[in-house]
Amino acid sequence: MLPVTKWSDTDPKLEPNPSSEPDRTSLLWLIAAAIATVFLWQVPIGNYLLYPFSILATWFHEMGHGLTAMLLGGRFERLLIFPNGSGLAYHRGFLFLGPIGRALVSAGGPMGPAFAGAAFILASQKARSSRWALILLGSLLILSAVIWVRSAFGLVFVPLAGLGVLAIALLGPNWMQQFSIQFLGVQACISLFHQVDYLFMNRAVIGGQVQLSDSAQIASQLLLPYWFWGGLMVIASLVLLVQSLRVTYRL
Repeated sequence: MLPVTKWSDTDPKLEPNPSSEPDRTSLLWLIAAAIATVFLWQVPIGNYLLYPFSILATWFHEMGHGLTAMLLGGRFERLLIFPNGSGLAYHRGFLFLGPIGRALVSAGGPMGPAFAGAAFILASQKARSSRWALILLGSLLILSAVIWVRSAFGLVFVPLAGLGVLAIALLGPNWMQQFSIQFLGVQACISLFHQVDYLFMNRAVIGGQVQLSDSAQIASQLLLPYWFWGGLMVIASLVLLVQSLRVTYRL
């Protein structure tokens, strides 16, 4: 991996040209990794090759549901992550905005990670903000295991992932921290492609139960069919990814 440092936090004389080859090469690595991840997720062997990232994608998705519910006045009760890569987030209580609030909670799963991922990519512009973004993500992984995760598999995987992220934040060199938070940001943005067909389904089997898909949940609260909302979320996630990379790399 090539360094992505744009400038030194301690010596402004070390600032390279924003269009220098190392930055552009790192961008190409990120794009290639994103394309490879999306492709591999669509083939049977892909979930085995990318298993840790598949589970992380599930965590991003379910945390998006739960945290959106909290922001709208609900109570995030528990989060389940299963070894097959599926997951469930449970929430209760009154939600502000009524049907719109319920639709936002449903959209929080696919879209919450995209917003967080874009923020991580933007944070990678400086070494200091990259480090703090990694600390935030690692801490949230561990905190979520303590407060919300209630499946045996999740209680093993999630804190271990958090410790790995914190190790990079506290022990890794600046270039590793910046590339890592960019890579994780890209993974968050494309996490909805983990099961992209799910966005274009009316119903799906999750945790052994037949349930409405997220896009169908939105359609049940608002106008327009579920496939419209699924397509809109795919486009919005791609826009967030592309725009955050453009700002970060000054394209």
